[in-house]
Parts: sequence; C-alpha cells; structure tokens
Amino acid sequence: MCYFIALMSSITFYNIKLGRPYSKLYPLLHLQQIQFVEDKQEFSRFPTKAGRRSLSRSISQSSTDSYSSAASYTDSSDDETSPRDKTQLNSKGTSDFCVKNIKQAEFGRREIEIAEQDMSALISLRKRAQGEKPLAGAKIVGCTHITAQTAVLIETLVALGAQCRWTACNIYSTQNEVAAALSEIGVAVFAWKGESEDDFWWCIDKCVNMEGWQPNMILDDGGDLTHWVYKKYPNVFKKIRGIVEESVTGVHRLYQLSKAGKLCVPAMNVNDSVTKQKFDNLYCCRESILDGLKRTTDVMFGGKQVVVCGYGEVGKGCTAALKAMGSIVYVTEIDPICALQIGFRLGFFSGLLGNKNVVTRDQLDRMKNGSIVCNMGHSNTEIDVASLRTPELTWERVRSQVDHVIWPDGKRVILLAEGRLLNLSCSTVPTFVLSITATTQALALIELYNAPEGRYKQDVYLLPKKMDEYVASLHLPTFDAHLTELSDEQAKYLGLNKNGPFKPNYYRYNHPSKIPLNDTQISDLCTIYLQWIPTATTYMFSLVQSS
Repeated sequence: MCYFIALMSSITFYNIKLGRPYSKLYPLLHLQQIQFVEDKQEFSRFPTKAGRRSLSRSISQSSTDSYSSAASYTDSSDDETSPRDKTQLNSKGTSDFCVKNIKQAEFGRREIEIAEQDMSALISLRKRAQGEKPLAGAKIVGCTHITAQTAVLIETLVALGAQCRWTACNIYSTQNEVAAALSEIGVAVFAWKGESEDDFWWCIDKCVNMEGWQPNMILDDGGDLTHWVYKKYPNVFKKIRGIVEESVTGVHRLYQLSKAGKLCVPAMNVNDSVTKQKFDNLYCCRESILDGLKRTTDVMFGGKQVVVCGYGEVGKGCTAALKAMGSIVYVTEIDPICALQIGFRLGFFSGLLGNKNVVTRDQLDRMKNGSIVCNMGHSNTEIDVASLRTPELTWERVRSQVDHVIWPDGKRVILLAEGRLLNLSCSTVPTFVLSITATTQALALIELYNAPEGRYKQDVYLLPKKMDEYVASLHLPTFDAHLTELSDEQAKYLGLNKNGPFKPNYYRYNHPSKIPLNDTQISDLCTIYLQWIPTATTYMFSLVQSS
C-alpha cells in the first residue's frame, strides 16, 4: 500500500486572513505584466532579454520554453532555438546527443565534482568494482532526473563496464550544464530543461531507437521509458534482462503490468527498499520542500495554514519540515494506519481518496486569493491542472516555474512548476541522500544483470535486505560510525548470521511516535477517522476557508 500512498503527496498552501490585502504583504507574488521598452534605461540592470522575458512572458508560451532556474545555475543563454534544430559536436567530434548547449560542459563538470564529494559511498563502490567490470556488456537506457548527482551514478555505471544512453524523466528538472558534461565524455544524453511534451517523447525514442545498439537493461524513474519500450518496441522489451524502477508511479505501473500478465522481464522495485523509503523519500523531501518553496515564492511559513495530501514517507517529511517552520498543518489520508500515525504526531487528521486529481478544480475554485499550490509527487496528475486551462482563467508568468492563475473576480492562485515535482523542478535536493538511492540503483542493476538464469522470474521484486544493509554500511564512514559485531553466542541466540541480514523482510524501520496514547485514545481516533471518511475533503477545505 505504501507505493500507492506516496503518490498522494501534493502540497497546498493557504494564507491566513490578516485583515489586509495579501498583495501588500507579498508584492512579488502579484507582479503585473511589464511591457519593456528597449530605450528605457531604468531596466538596464537586467543584462539579457531572457532575464526580462522571465518576468513578462505569458503562460501561453511558457510550457514549451526553457527558463533558467535555481536548479540550473549556468543556463542564461539567449538562444531560443530548439536543441532538436541544432547540430552540435563534442570535443571528440561525435554528435550522438541532444542538449541545450555543449559549450556548458566545463561548468557541468565542476558541479559533478562537487556532487562527488558528498557521494563517497557511490565512489567507493565504483573503485571496488571497476576492476571486475560487473556491468561489462550491459547496455543501459535510463530515464531519470539529469542532475549532478545522477551524473555521478551514470559515470559509475560506465566505469563498471556499461554503455549508457540517457534521457530526462521530467521536462523541468534537467541541469543543462550537467547534460552537456555527460555528452562531452561520450554518454548519449537527450534532454534539456524546458522540453515540450513532444520533445519529451522524442528524447525517449532517440535513446531507445539507435541503429546498431539495443538496450538490455532499463533504469527508470516514473515508468515512462518502460511504457514506451513496451508499447513501441515489444521485441526489444522481450529481450531486456532487467528493469530497475525507483519511483512510486513507476512501481505502480510495473505491478499493473505484472498483474495483467504482460511483464515479460524481471523488475526490481527500488522505491520500496528501506534505504530509499527511509532516507530519500523522507529526509530528502523534508529538506527540499522548503528549498523549492523559498526559491520560487520567498514565502514565510510561520502561521501559514498548509494542507498536505498523503502521509506516506514523502508526506511525513514535508509535514515535519513545515510544522517545524511554524505552519499550521492539516493532513488528508485514505489509509487508516497512516491516518493513525497522523493522530499520534499531529493530533489532527482527515481522509482523502485518490492518486489522480487529488486537488480538484472545485477545490481550486474555493481557495483563497494568494494560495500557493505545488506537488511533491512524481507525475503532474495529482493536481487537476488541465481544468485550469480554460478561457475564463488567465495564466501569467511571474518568474521561472511560478505562474499566477487568475480567476474572473481577480483572485490569484500561485501554481508552481505547472503542477510537476516541486523540488527537482524548482530547486535541488540533498546530495548525500541521493547517494544512498544511486548506490541502491547501481547494485540493483548489477544484481539483475549478473543473476543466474531462473533466480528472477517475470515479476516485480524488492531489493534483497542484504543489499539494503550493504548500501547503508557504505555510507556509515561519512559519520565516522562503526558497527558493533555480534559474538558467536549472541548470533546463535538470535538465529542470525553475524554478517546479516539482521532484520526480516517484514520489519518496519519506523520512528517512534512522539506522543504516547493509551488504548482508549487510539480507539477514539480510529472511530473519529472512520466517521470522517465520507466528508473529509469537504470538511478540510471548509475549515481552512472559515479560519
């Protein structure tokens, strides 16, 4: 159930009634469209046309434009030509890539080097295994966020013997300079920040459909690459030796294929591995939710009323961060166990069902002026953004990844990243946590590629617990931590191998609750929850409106 719950991790912000216009408090959020005149000197502080456009261009153009953002520090080019229409060569004279600007490779290399400093475990794995080349002969096609951290993973796979072709799983998260750096060393990358939907699928196809090259492994984030190969290249899909999937969305799609009897290759569910759930999903989102919101809106969290939809690991991380900043947090949930955890930790909870259109047009219509709406789920389906693209609503670009959606009565809702994943679209994420996930992905690829015939059937598998523990052990030296070793007598008493695994697969590495409740209180919370299920969503929004 956890892979389903984590889909529902949209975040919705509401401002409290303060008895004065919201625009006076946050003038930046109500920038009107500015018409720039070339001979007006007062705007000379904006050095490029692109800088001016980022404030004034309308949303009708923005969905296919590439804007510079905090997640791509060096992309300030005036060149609006689509990378698909340009012919570029790297220093080796090859052109098997499509990125924004290959000349940014030097900047990208510096960012990769910075990331390597906080990904010592992955670098350690690279050094230990590169002599053996466990991925020699592997042809990996990948579809993930293309960031400096991902680049360290890709270069590790290459060092272990793999050939890689890569594309982006999100049209806004690519760091253009990193894509250029990878292309410079010979990795075929097809991605740039600000792709259109057509560009997105074109890039995926260019990675897969290469004459004389056929992938035998897939590393996916979201399931789009797997879906494309399955639908467009069924013969190629049948010859894939293994799929590694790291997202809730992608895992859900794999289980659907498996249930329908259409999954003809073994797949590894990395998302539900302990190291991914408890560190990437929880700690990464706990830090990056604040980063993304601060960079895009400069909002003050103290006193804001926040609705968090979903209390999986992502929801737990976001809730903890927002509550710590002084926000008044409300949470919606469909799972009674997760809902009970909310009761333990927050003292308030309500229920909400669904992983598509979690935030609906009706709810958007009833939000207050100045509300901020964003998504921490992988896809852009949690928020019903399509319903906002209607003639009666006006879209206005404020700055990169920040749009005003204006209602006929003048009400403005601030939508971030057009409803797509906030943290990687609008900011960055902690490198060390991504090192844990990247190391897990690398080990999963090695396991599937080298597994003897018959070990894995045509199904979805969890990462073996022994691998989870190995990933964790690689990261312990960062904290100067040293494991205690069981004596032979202790190991025999517990029925364990001294070298692990130390916990059964059903063990849950949960944090203890902060508020102890007795049996009567727990029973009361469950009763209240069951009574609220039918009207929870309506109640939650009416509560926020009336405050």
